[in-house]
Amino acid sequence: APFFAYVAFQAVHIPVQAPREYTAHYLDTYTAGWDSVREARWRRVQALGLIPQGAPLAPMNRLLQRWSSQTPADQALFARSMAVYAGMLEAMDANLGRLVAYLQNRGLADNTIFVVTSDNGPEPSDPIHEVGFTQWMAVHGYTRRVDNLGEIHSYNFIGPQWASAAASPGDLFKFYAGDGGIHVPLIVAGPGVRIGRVDARAFVTDITPTLLDRAGAGPAPANSAPLSGVSMSGVLSGAAAQVRDAGTPVGIEVSGNSALFRGDYKLVRNTPRYGDNVWRLYNIASDPGETHDLSHEQPHLFASMLADYRAYARANGVVEMPAGYDPQHQTARNALMAQVGYYWWALVLIAAGFAAAIWFGVRTLTRKHPA
Repeated sequence: APFFAYVAFQAVHIPVQAPREYTAHYLDTYTAGWDSVREARWRRVQALGLIPQGAPLAPMNRLLQRWSSQTPADQALFARSMAVYAGMLEAMDANLGRLVAYLQNRGLADNTIFVVTSDNGPEPSDPIHEVGFTQWMAVHGYTRRVDNLGEIHSYNFIGPQWASAAASPGDLFKFYAGDGGIHVPLIVAGPGVRIGRVDARAFVTDITPTLLDRAGAGPAPANSAPLSGVSMSGVLSGAAAQVRDAGTPVGIEVSGNSALFRGDYKLVRNTPRYGDNVWRLYNIASDPGETHDLSHEQPHLFASMLADYRAYARANGVVEMPAGYDPQHQTARNALMAQVGYYWWALVLIAAGFAAAIWFGVRTLTRKHPA
């Protein structure tokens, strides 16, 4: 009978950590900084034919810092943080190799479909400036020393600048609906899968129908929830050029960050802090960096796709975020409240200590100056 195995790696979620021997492979790779790496990757994907020649690079968000503005000490820390990130990916790849080797030794690899993908683009979080975070690190024994960054007792992350570089040439990063946040690699191998590159756009909802199709699972039971995705089998075998018809709309949304795809066009809205809640329209085939808004040039298409998004939102119970809602602020607030819940006893002890100190002070003054 078919089996399903799901392997969820920590890579490359915070805290970003890797064995020293993997990090060592990349110690000199990122010393030029995020501005340089970001542009180099943009040139590289053009050379590989992954985007059209001359397709513009998404501009760095106005809230992000330039590499040249960092101190030498900070540059050393940031370069090391990205080296650890790359080392963590290599370590993950090595362990994927171990899994494949195991299946080969068991005689299962030739009849197994492998799917490797990511849930989102690069992680931009920089929690070091959040209220109470340095205290949390101290309580749990974490540091951010360069000499052991990415190893035991270190708390490592790459931050929004490196996330922007890692997502190049896409716009923004994890949590946002720019392609830098949602356009990720999808590697599929196994029986019935043609070797080579596929440029068709697919969605995460298409993976389950594909696996069921390839496993010969047959139609779903009558009482099961319908699947919103479609099988990619035709594209994977080379029998089809696209996963779905160009006129079929596909919507996504998370905390107000929203997008709707229809063929080569993408309608997108990003929330603060890195977005502005404005709907824009792009041709992502010719403009994968989402640099040229077509909403005024093609108003009928814009209106039609906005209507499609609203239909998607109604069908899926999407809740509109209130005016002024900042997902990053809300996330930080939720994390702080969770810490308060964990360490309420420490707050009680601190409050009791303050109360005792005040009582002792008042009592001492009363004894010195009786009425």
